[in-house]
Amino acid sequence: MEFFGHVIDGEEVTSGSGATFSSADPYTREPWAEIALGDQADADRAVTAARRAFDSGPWPRMGTAERGRILHRLADLIEAHVEDLGMADTRDMGKPITQSRGNDVPRAAANFRFFADHARLSTAELLPMDSGHHTYTRYEPAGVVAAIAPWNFPLMLETWKIAPALAWGNTVVLKPAEDTPASATILARLATEAGMPPGVLNVVHGYGPDSTGQALTEHLGVDRITFTGESGTGRIIAAAAARNLTPVSLELGGKGANLVFADADLDTAVEWSIKAIFTNTGQVCLAGSRLYVQNDVYDEFLRRFAAAADKMVIGDPKQEDTQIGPLASRQHYDKVRSYVETVADEGGTIVTGGLDEGWTVQPTVVTGLGQDAPHSREEIFGPLVVVIPFDTEAEAVSLANDSRYGLNAMLFTENLHRAHRVSAALQAGTVWVNCFFVRDLRAPFGGVGDSGIGREGGNFSREFFTEPKAVVMQIRNEE
Repeated sequence: MEFFGHVIDGEEVTSGSGATFSSADPYTREPWAEIALGDQADADRAVTAARRAFDSGPWPRMGTAERGRILHRLADLIEAHVEDLGMADTRDMGKPITQSRGNDVPRAAANFRFFADHARLSTAELLPMDSGHHTYTRYEPAGVVAAIAPWNFPLMLETWKIAPALAWGNTVVLKPAEDTPASATILARLATEAGMPPGVLNVVHGYGPDSTGQALTEHLGVDRITFTGESGTGRIIAAAAARNLTPVSLELGGKGANLVFADADLDTAVEWSIKAIFTNTGQVCLAGSRLYVQNDVYDEFLRRFAAAADKMVIGDPKQEDTQIGPLASRQHYDKVRSYVETVADEGGTIVTGGLDEGWTVQPTVVTGLGQDAPHSREEIFGPLVVVIPFDTEAEAVSLANDSRYGLNAMLFTENLHRAHRVSAALQAGTVWVNCFFVRDLRAPFGGVGDSGIGREGGNFSREFFTEPKAVVMQIRNEE
């Protein structure tokens, strides 16, 4: 089996205790890699290295252009190692290789390129004053960033966190999810090859409670915490951060509403709605798992949608034609399976889909459930969508907003006025109109309610990963 260690102070190392754990391939359900299992001491080693690199190393003192050149070299190396990185995520969590190689790895490289350029091209403020003074702003790096990443888009979401942090001169300790550790170590190896100084990007593996995750969120040497994951875990992290007054950015769960109006282009609506729920086998916080369809087109849309779901190719995620792979772990499969098995108990009907072999769930389309069913309210995080009819625009907005989550929403309509009206009325951090998962890295990303706290992206990332400073200068009116 392959071995993936921590990367601390520029070197790949084992845990101080010598402990390891295995990463299993969800398709074969057999271990494929051995991972260094960290503890509080290893987390402390990583934070100490990051603190030293920040306090006395060259990284925060470089210009944005010099840091940007290193980040662009790292992006080049990511693209050159697309097969290694893509296969690492596929073997760790069962993501179809066409998605990890064709989407996640390129977007990881794009994250570094964007934030490297964004930091270099960003402007600050000059504020003239009438009193013989003027004020200007500076954006200083915040310090040591603890980045805790999820398992559903390992490499892509790791880089979404660390790219802006690094671009603005911070140092980072990254803890990848224990289910998907491999690509993080590969990334840190490539960062060293790109010329990143020791201690700037550290990776420490382990679990959450009573392990490296808890140690990082409680560490007095950490200046920022950025976390993507489940809402309950986000509450625990927020409480730990509050004790140290550590600023925290939380991108948490979702239960995305997808509204299909009668005037929608149904071909477009079906195509994007399939992607919205079944991409990455439904393991997407942005998934459109609540699908509301106007009664006038409900039957026709459902027929087309179910037929498209039924045609999706299920199989080995390492094969090029596979669209639906296994769920990421036995624990997660058991969770999703419980929802599939209770559809009938709640009064619903499975139009197509159901359980498959191993840890696999087929693309599952459910009707007949009300707004209060667990399947309609709870984040399942799997390939199961509940389809519910509606009559009016006001009813659709009310149904969409009737959720404790507010990460994102979608709507399909050819009416420009409705598109703007409904987008404004939806309580969500991102609204897609006639599309899904299209991103502009300048735009704010985050959610409301149980979907998180704060926004990242563009200037929003700059605000979080820096300490904005006002400098006020007196201007003498005579020599």
